[in-house]
Amino acid sequence: MTELTDPRRFLYSAGLDPDEARRLASRHLSAHDDGELYLQYRRSEAFGFDDGRLKTADYHVGQGFGLRGVSGEATAFAHANELSAAAIDRAAETLRLLTPGGRPTAAPPRTNRAQYGSEDPLGALPFADKVALCQTIDAAARARDPKVVQVSVGLQASWSVVEIVRADGFVATDIRPLVRLNVSIVAEKEGRRETGFHGVGGRYDMNRLFDPATWNRAIDIALDQALVNLDAVAAPAGELTVVCGPGWPGVLLHEAVGHTLEGDFNRKGQSAFSGRLGTRVAAPGVTVVDDGAMHERRGSLSIDDEGTPTGRTTLIEDGILVGYLQDRLNARLMGVAPTGNGRRESFAHAPMPRMTNTFMLGGSDDPAELLVRVKDGIYAKSFGGGQVDITSGKFVFSCTEAYRIRGGKLAEPLKGATLIGDGPTVLTRVKGIGNDLELDEGVGICGKGGQSVPAGVGQPTLLIEGLTVGGTA
Repeated sequence: MTELTDPRRFLYSAGLDPDEARRLASRHLSAHDDGELYLQYRRSEAFGFDDGRLKTADYHVGQGFGLRGVSGEATAFAHANELSAAAIDRAAETLRLLTPGGRPTAAPPRTNRAQYGSEDPLGALPFADKVALCQTIDAAARARDPKVVQVSVGLQASWSVVEIVRADGFVATDIRPLVRLNVSIVAEKEGRRETGFHGVGGRYDMNRLFDPATWNRAIDIALDQALVNLDAVAAPAGELTVVCGPGWPGVLLHEAVGHTLEGDFNRKGQSAFSGRLGTRVAAPGVTVVDDGAMHERRGSLSIDDEGTPTGRTTLIEDGILVGYLQDRLNARLMGVAPTGNGRRESFAHAPMPRMTNTFMLGGSDDPAELLVRVKDGIYAKSFGGGQVDITSGKFVFSCTEAYRIRGGKLAEPLKGATLIGDGPTVLTRVKGIGNDLELDEGVGICGKGGQSVPAGVGQPTLLIEGLTVGGTA
């Protein structure tokens, strides 16, 4: 049994202990090429504050296991929300339907530097303090400007303990905190209402969100966006030069390009980048990386959900495609090493190649000089929702804050601007890369195959020629 101070105590009890977990993994997985017993305990809470009062307060505790056996390209997977030897034995009946064969995959390295602390953010502060923070943010936002008519505050935290056990005796454990604060503000002028939003978060404890500098900045950004949009005019339509701002606009890169660089799509020939390693796929100067080993970032993991240490993977270097994101299955079938990108939403899901923190590196251009180059175009400062065809990279993204560029200077704010195109083509039309790389502030959620995982994005200011803009003017 584990000590009372060991977070692993939530995984092991009278029905299952660490030694039995290793024996079960060996018994049920040793005949397969690959696979793992994935144990998880997770608790989470979420507060929703709206219209000056607490609207929702959710608390959830869950636990369970996923048992996966891989033979060749075939995967058998079973899961249950019960952590016991008997339940794992029952789940193994599913794996027996898969004919094993091939050669077992080598175990990943056993150590990796932790990218975050193990403290539980849910228990750091009393319930009443969290509600009081939401009230304080609501009052502060309303006091900023008389045009504020509605404030919504979201406060979320989770804490997860995972352990990965393999047939060869490999065991890896990770303790994962995650917090997030969202502020949404609606402003009204002359009967017109507009919304602004900002969020912050990461893999750290809740105290950081209670810092007045943190939540006041979230208020300021959300309010500024709402007030700007009150004066926005209809966006133009057509093919225009677009300057994308740094930081969160990297979500376009994530969706339109990042997914097409994941190993499964490329192994199956479903990506626009399939079979193009070593060829030019982007303009000179474009370097795209995925880095899951960044301290306390939302998309970071000390180990991925197969036990492989995370790290920095260069995908595109100076415009040349040099790599894909790999989990263990696709890496084995493609004859390369896994990159630490095997991720899953929970114990009830099988892992697949997924992004962590994906961003474009900065260049040498002065961001202000990039604007000067544009005689007539669009400056896209922030993005909202969008639609993307993952395999082709075709996208439609709406701008939540955008401006017209006239004569090399920012002009009137725009409403209803959408950017339309496909990621592979957009990469070739990058004509300027700023020296101001920024990462988003920790609110990204990535969806794929019905699974959602936290992710990070980022980029410098980018000048893109010939991007289709959809507008109403």
